[in-house]
Amino acid sequence: MTLDELNALPADQMAAFLRTTCTAERWIERMVAARPFKHRTDLLDSARIHWAGTNADDWREAFEGHPMIGDINSLRAKYHASKDLSNAEQSGAIGASEATLQALADGNKAYLKRHGFIFIVFASGKTAEQMLELLNARINNSTDQELKLAAAQQLKITLKRLDEAVLDNEPAT
Repeated sequence: MTLDELNALPADQMAAFLRTTCTAERWIERMVAARPFKHRTDLLDSARIHWAGTNADDWREAFEGHPMIGDINSLRAKYHASKDLSNAEQSGAIGASEATLQALADGNKAYLKRHGFIFIVFASGKTAEQMLELLNARINNSTDQELKLAAAQQLKITLKRLDEAVLDNEPAT
C-alpha cells in the first residue's frame, strides 16, 4: 500500500490496517487523527511519538494482540530449518532441538504466570536459542521493568510492520 492510499482510507479502514501492526486502541486513534503523512518517515515518526504517549494499560492491550509463544507445534514450525531453504535463509533460521523448543514453551508459560502478560521481544532474525536466552535473562525482572522492556520491543515490532507494509508514494514523472 502506498502512503497516498493509506492517507485516503476512511478512518475505520485506517484503524483496521493499523490494528494489524499494533492493537493498542489509543495509539490507533492518535495515528488515524495524525493523517495525512507526507512521507513514510513521517508515518514512522508519528508512530514513535504516539507510542511515547501511551501507558501500561495501552502496552498490555498491544501485547494481547500477539500470540503466546507456547504452542510446541507452532514453535517447531517456526524454528526447524527446512531442506528447501537457501544457505542464507538457513543461517538465520537454524533448526532448534526439541529440548530448546520445550524450554521456550515452558518459559513462556512461566513468564505469563509471573508477569501477567506474554513475553514480547523483537524476534526478527533470532533463533529459538536466542529467544530462550532472552526470555531467561528477563523472566526474573520486576513486572514494571518488563512492562517497559516489552513496550520498547513492541514499538520495534510495530515500526517494522509499518515500514514493510507502507511504501512511499511514487514520484511524479
